Amino acid sequence: MQTLILGAGALGSVMSAYLTRAGVPVTLLARGQRAAFLHKHGVSVTGVEDFTVPVTVATHPHELREADLLIVTVKTYDTEPALASVSHLNVGSVFSLQNGVRKNEQLAHYFGWEKTLGASPLFSAEVTPTGSVHFTYHGGLVLGEFSGTTSTRLQTVAAMLEYGGMRPMLTPQIQSVEWSKYASFVGWMAVAALTRLETPKFLQDPDLAALVVQLIRETAQLAVHSGIPLEDHAPFFSKTLSSVPFAEAVETLQHLGRRLATQSAAHKVSTLQDLERGRRLEVDEILGYAVRQGEALGLPLPTVETCYRLLAGVNRYLQ
Repeated sequence: MQTLILGAGALGSVMSAYLTRAGVPVTLLARGQRAAFLHKHGVSVTGVEDFTVPVTVATHPHELREADLLIVTVKTYDTEPALASVSHLNVGSVFSLQNGVRKNEQLAHYFGWEKTLGASPLFSAEVTPTGSVHFTYHGGLVLGEFSGTTSTRLQTVAAMLEYGGMRPMLTPQIQSVEWSKYASFVGWMAVAALTRLETPKFLQDPDLAALVVQLIRETAQLAVHSGIPLEDHAPFFSKTLSSVPFAEAVETLQHLGRRLATQSAAHKVSTLQDLERGRRLEVDEILGYAVRQGEALGLPLPTVETCYRLLAGVNRYLQ
């Protein structure tokens, strides 16, 4: 299956490395210094596994013509120009590993809903200053058709990803999975960026865990109002955190933090990684989207909005 990965950050690099190592024909669409580095050194993965593999790198999207599968991994604020650059491609299927829930509508705008799959990555990684990728957590990749069916093309994509070591899991409720991760990510990213703490640290703290729970509960209202049931998929437990008593939800997060401290003590939310490097943050696309949806639906999200205003100011300073 000829696969094109759009974006050579942490997740795009990990995907290209694993699939290439398994013999899947992969082209990684990158740019600038990152493209030059990968062309010369390949992708070096550390953490979950340690290996280096040469990857095929392309820098000019207009020179590409088709792909059986397109995987989008660029930052959310780069989505529109990135998709426009490959809109001429003849693709069989496309899915996005980006944060948030706007991504599918954007993919469908360019390639059609009939080619768009839902996807929710349950793994994290970080590009280190040396250019290698530290793979900190590998919980698999949830995939699904928005129709709820298990199509032949979905099974084909899953088989390829399984062969490549990406641990795909199929679900008939992909929209629920994506919204469940989104609700949790709003909480994680806001607290991580505002405190600059590694994930296990802020999850173990009672006050910070309480703030994460409040953010998740407010964001979860958007899904519930839209008739989208939430689910639990480790390490995100949006359903439980939104339904059990508040004190129990805080303890659940603290327990997760203690477990992560033994498994991945250095784990950092991607937003914190960007902040530490002085890069633009996905504030408007993640927190801002929730605020705008809440306003449109008449649902007050005071904690989300407060964090959004704080981080929007930080983001303007970074830019």
